[in-house]
Amino acid sequence: QVQLVESGGGLVQPGGSLKLSCAASGFAFSTYGVSWYRQAPGKERELVASISSSGGTTTYADSVKGRFTISRSNAKNTVYLQMNSLKPEDTAVYYCRAGPGLVWGQGTQVTVSS
Repeated sequence: QVQLVESGGGLVQPGGSLKLSCAASGFAFSTYGVSWYRQAPGKERELVASISSSGGTTTYADSVKGRFTISRSNAKNTVYLQMNSLKPEDTAVYYCRAGPGLVWGQGTQVTVSS
């Protein structure tokens, strides 16, 4: 079945970095674009970044532009989100979304705090 599994979250100090991974299975990964979303406590889920099937086109939310980088390895069926210069307001559960039916992963918690 279609499955997305996120990993790489954790606790990091402001200004630090984390790299999230989203491993896909059960569908033709290389033919689908992938998006990262996040949801902070008490807030709606928001789109953070997207990447096209080939990786040639990427888009970012204004709040993360210049700090986050989305990339993918179609050989590994994996999408990454490199997050630098993290701020407390980046604290959220991060989800990836892709595939037929736009399936969600289970999410990975990112906490930015001193």
